[in-house]
Amino acid sequence: MDDRARREKSHQIIIMNREHFQVTGVIDVESFDSEEFLLNTEYGYLHIHGQNLHIKSLDLEQGKMVIEGLIEDMGYLNEGYRQEKAKGIFGRLFK
Repeated sequence: MDDRARREKSHQIIIMNREHFQVTGVIDVESFDSEEFLLNTEYGYLHIHGQNLHIKSLDLEQGKMVIEGLIEDMGYLNEGYRQEKAKGIFGRLFK
C-alpha cells in the first residue's frame, strides 16, 4: 500500500487497563476465540492474544470493534500471512 492510500484510511487502537481494547479500521474478523483474535484492518492483519477475550461490540459498516478481557500481546502480521494461511488449509485438504 502506498503512502497516499494509507493517509486516506483510518486505523486507531485504544487499550485501557489491558482489559478494554477499542479498534477502528476493521474490515473483517478472520477468527476469534477466548484466547486470540485475528482482525483484517485497513493497515493489515492484527493479532490479539490474551485471556477470557470476548467481543463487546462490533460494527463492520463503521469498522469499529471493542474487545474485553486480559490483553497479553498484540501485533501486526506480515503481508504474506493470508497466503500462507490459505496454502496451509488447502495443503492439508489435498494431501
